[in-house]
Amino acid sequence: MRYLKYILAVLVVALSVPTIHAKKKVVDIYELTFDENLETPIPANDNIAERIVQFQGVVAEKLYEKNPNTWTMRDGEVIMMTFPASQLFAPNDTVLTEVGKVALKPLLPFLKTPGLYKMLLLMHSDDTGSDEYTMELTRCRVNAVYDWIDANGSVDFVVPYALGATTPSVDDKGMEIPNDSMENRKKNRRLEIYLVPEESMMELAKKGKIDLKILNIKK
Repeated sequence: MRYLKYILAVLVVALSVPTIHAKKKVVDIYELTFDENLETPIPANDNIAERIVQFQGVVAEKLYEKNPNTWTMRDGEVIMMTFPASQLFAPNDTVLTEVGKVALKPLLPFLKTPGLYKMLLLMHSDDTGSDEYTMELTRCRVNAVYDWIDANGSVDFVVPYALGATTPSVDDKGMEIPNDSMENRKKNRRLEIYLVPEESMMELAKKGKIDLKILNIKK
């Protein structure tokens, strides 16, 4: 297991402290805030963007079959998935469950081609307990996910962020969900995963060679 270190993630509404492993081939993305990682890189022109959006739309449909909490964002260029913490961990535990491993397994192909994607892991909790406790809980949990990916694939383009209770989920109207009931707290305990196109995808899209076969996913 690689040693861990901390980086600082600045969100629009809150500061958070992400945790990463020290040895990386690409340094820059681990120095970026979550917002910066989410917004970069940008396709060089509309043709490249259109091809990426079309490709990501097909990929999102495939992922939706595995997890209905799947959306596209950034005008269709980025895929976001949400996993309830209860699907990944036992209450107050930090050991990834077998059910959680099965749920995350479909994401491994996205890291097989270096630089095709960067994967952002955002672990959240509700506000039960102190700020220190919720931050430590999410830190340990996101590291557990990171370490599982490391053991089963590549983490060269995986950036984990531990956010504690700083960023509640939002409802259909874009309003933050308060931690005022068991159901709402359950919604706020979650892992968000963002699949952001990286430079290799930009090059494939530029050449018109972007296809599901690069992910070994059937059409």
